[in-house]
Amino acid sequence: MSLRIFILGLSASFGIAWLAVVVVPYYKMRDLAPIMLTEEADGATGVFYPKRTGRVADGALVYAENGCYLCHTQVVRPTYAGNDLFRSDWGGLAADPDRGDTRRETNAFDFVGEKFAQIGLMRMGPDLSNVGLRVETEYAAGGDPEGWLYAHLYNPRNNPKLWKSTCPPQPFMFEKREIMGSRSDEALDVKTRENYEVIPGSDARALVSYLLSMKKDQKVPAALDFTPAKKDATN
Repeated sequence: MSLRIFILGLSASFGIAWLAVVVVPYYKMRDLAPIMLTEEADGATGVFYPKRTGRVADGALVYAENGCYLCHTQVVRPTYAGNDLFRSDWGGLAADPDRGDTRRETNAFDFVGEKFAQIGLMRMGPDLSNVGLRVETEYAAGGDPEGWLYAHLYNPRNNPKLWKSTCPPQPFMFEKREIMGSRSDEALDVKTRENYEVIPGSDARALVSYLLSMKKDQKVPAALDFTPAKKDATN
């Protein structure tokens, strides 16, 4: 085999893989057009086009800057890649009070409005695709979802149920200040110096807004609903 043929073969091997894995998906997903919901196919009308702006977008940057993607994914995997739908709350709820089983796989539209698709590297912590709904319905049901997340960010191991959590505390996102007059309604229930309180900083507020926005509770058009039969997903 000549050197020329070897180099051409090597270039073709890597080039074809690069085109298939990087270039083609990029051009297919960079300009996703809104999809109309139809009453006949979806049982609803309107446009399927998730939006994340304002403080939610700022929170996405805080999420990336602090490496949250290193331990958390945001992908409910398709069945062929490893079924995540057996989990009752990862991609929707198995028993939504209004719509029944709303679990579904992740699709490209779930990342519309974000500069980067934070799909994550590994699952040292739980998947966060549906963490906003999960916090509201399970962790802080009937309580204060924002307060629960602030306490978790400050130090998750303060929660007796999470004493073995590997999530690192983020106290630098909070401000310790002297109480002037009455205690703030936003103050965390944590130990600190006498006559001082801990309140969320701007990064903590943005990150919590971002996390609470993660709810896989929107009606998915039939064209994007790749979820297999629900009864199969629970087996």
